[in-house]
Amino acid sequence: MEERLQKYMAKCGIASRRKCEELILAGRVKVNGEIIKELGVKVLENRDIVEYENKVITPEERKRYIILNKPEGYITSLSDEKGRRTILDIVKVEERIYPIGRLDYDSSGLIILTNDGDIYNKIIHPRVELDKKYIAVCDGAFTEEDIQKFKTGINIDGYVTAPATIRTISVEPSRDRRFSDDAKISTVEITIHEGKNRQVRKMCEALNVPVLTLKRISVGELELGYLKRGEFRELTENELSYIKGL
Repeated sequence: MEERLQKYMAKCGIASRRKCEELILAGRVKVNGEIIKELGVKVLENRDIVEYENKVITPEERKRYIILNKPEGYITSLSDEKGRRTILDIVKVEERIYPIGRLDYDSSGLIILTNDGDIYNKIIHPRVELDKKYIAVCDGAFTEEDIQKFKTGINIDGYVTAPATIRTISVEPSRDRRFSDDAKISTVEITIHEGKNRQVRKMCEALNVPVLTLKRISVGELELGYLKRGEFRELTENELSYIKGL
């Protein structure tokens, strides 16, 4: 769709629309090689060549910073050879975005997506140890000894995990008749700052308290809040400032 030249220039990051009007009137802009000195000219991206101070200008891609509450049953890859659903089946935007980090197919919760390479590299850099907080419903209950093991590290896949924390929210009798009368189901909050594959699940399994459901509720100061499953939103200005300041 055609749009006014000053609007196109603003999209290219030259200046505000009002300032771009002044630049046009000053004869500093060309369209298809012709100097433009009046307002009202319309251009079409990929058809017209717009120059400012003898340099071709093109629109800047809009930077996107998105938080998604990923449901179970979706993978965080951009495509899947097995034909499984991906998070891009939920988050449909014009820009090519990609997830920061991973969240298991059978887990839910907070995942960040962006098309800003600088922000992506900043968050995944080893020196940035962002806490990742999860709510896990587990088959069994954790002992005081288990809690201490979270603090000192748990051996999984041949390495010892970095110190983590676990806090019991509730312990209830299991309603599943397949288990004994004293079987327990516990809900816990687990915080780690590593991001190994299926790490939380493997840590719990190593203590013989397997995870039944797992939901990530925060990454650093970014929180899922009241975002419903399958919903997504843009980061707020405060959240974006926090990420850029890491």
